[in-house]
Amino acid sequence: MSIESSIEWTDATWNPVRGCTKISPGCKHCYAETFAERFRGVRGHPYGQGFDLRLVPEKLCEPLRWRSPKMIFVNSMSDLFHEGVPDDYIVAVAEVMMTARWHTFQVLTKRAARLHELLHTRLRFASGEPHIWWGVSVEDRKYGIPRIDYLRRAPAAVRFLSIEPLLEGLGRLNLDGIHWVIVGGESGPGARPMKKEWVLSIRDQCRAAHVPFFFKQWGGVRKAAAGRKLNGRTYDEFPRVARHAVPDADECFALAHALEASLTSRTAADFAPGGAAY
Repeated sequence: MSIESSIEWTDATWNPVRGCTKISPGCKHCYAETFAERFRGVRGHPYGQGFDLRLVPEKLCEPLRWRSPKMIFVNSMSDLFHEGVPDDYIVAVAEVMMTARWHTFQVLTKRAARLHELLHTRLRFASGEPHIWWGVSVEDRKYGIPRIDYLRRAPAAVRFLSIEPLLEGLGRLNLDGIHWVIVGGESGPGARPMKKEWVLSIRDQCRAAHVPFFFKQWGGVRKAAAGRKLNGRTYDEFPRVARHAVPDADECFALAHALEASLTSRTAADFAPGGAAY
């Protein structure tokens, strides 16, 4: 977990799953893989297994111990809806999000079909909660645009798009049922360029549809130098954040203890069959 994330649109990250596999062009220069693989083989390091997919059940209840309300990016170093993550484990993550409702959770995936299916079924209990935001990544027309349709058809109080890395002009977007749009360019070695007109088109469509627009970065090899201003200004718009009372310390401890006891009793029997090693 990072209690203070450097990601511009969140406060903290929470990773009850680590590792992933590539499924589309947006994954080519995955920052999470680059980071994790640096530590492969380092004994005792959280990423000693590199970017291999694995569940981290001991991290499940972390948000219950953070009493200061935060925006929390769920699985910044993985994809909760990866095919190797068992349904029961995804439900357990959602149970934690439901319990720690004083936070705002931002769940982002490229596996939009599985997100759609589970929000209609096993995750229906959490689908419409305003403090849980469900989003999909969009990088191009071929792979990214279809994810938007899956998301739009899923029950959710807040649906968002992370259009990063933006690899081409997306043309006319259907923003019906979308509540937030993030746009950003790719960063780091080998970063593919993003054109200004692509960004302006999305910004203008968001304005017309009254959808909050967040411009994250231009990216590039030296992303700090490129900055995050668009036409001389920053765009840091967000959807309305749901507010819930924060329990006192004793209640937070009791919530964490009760949920941990429940999850621990299910870990060995229910979480292993998905094929992801702890």
